[in-house]
Amino acid sequence: MTEPLAVALHAVNRGALGDDDVPIVIGCGPIGLAVISVLKMRGIGPVIAADSSPARRALAAELGADIVVDPRETSPYDSWREVAAVSDPARFGRQTALFPTLPFRPSVVFECVGVPGVIQQVLAGAPACSRVIVAGLCMAEDRFLPTFGVLKEIDLVFSLYYTVEEFARTLAHLAAGELVAEPLITSRVGLDEVVDACRGLSDPEKDAKVLIIPA
Repeated sequence: MTEPLAVALHAVNRGALGDDDVPIVIGCGPIGLAVISVLKMRGIGPVIAADSSPARRALAAELGADIVVDPRETSPYDSWREVAAVSDPARFGRQTALFPTLPFRPSVVFECVGVPGVIQQVLAGAPACSRVIVAGLCMAEDRFLPTFGVLKEIDLVFSLYYTVEEFARTLAHLAAGELVAEPLITSRVGLDEVVDACRGLSDPEKDAKVLIIPA
């Protein structure tokens, strides 16, 4: 479990979250779930998570997400507004200078889906001055309208893997029991079950991470 959690640790580091930032995790597959685990380990929150899969939403809640929504029914950005409202936003620097009528804590959005169209959805929905961390690996051509990001002055950051130091730090967190990984392991199979297990990963209701135990 060190490798996927190290990917998440790197993504969170790329987000450079401060004490006031409210994270929004879009997509609760293995990487999104791992991001939630890292955020909770660091005491960052409240954490808002969104996924259309009931099973993955349940895992997000188990890993500590404070608000879990089905994006087909509830906008995660509406949930952000409910928990991020403040009476004095003056301390938020750039956000206050450019958007003085935005009385909310800043948001950091983790795009953990990796399918065409999601970045555009995030740019359209994310609050002004958000940082968007793209951790989902989209393997197809994608398009988005830069105007959405420009008019909101959104920072768009892409995240790749991890450093050696981050991998070692993740392993240390796991060994010390500081980083929760057990809920991510939804099945354990032997070598003769690997093919069927790989096929099952296409169903978001079935598994997150499958642990292979050699006989």
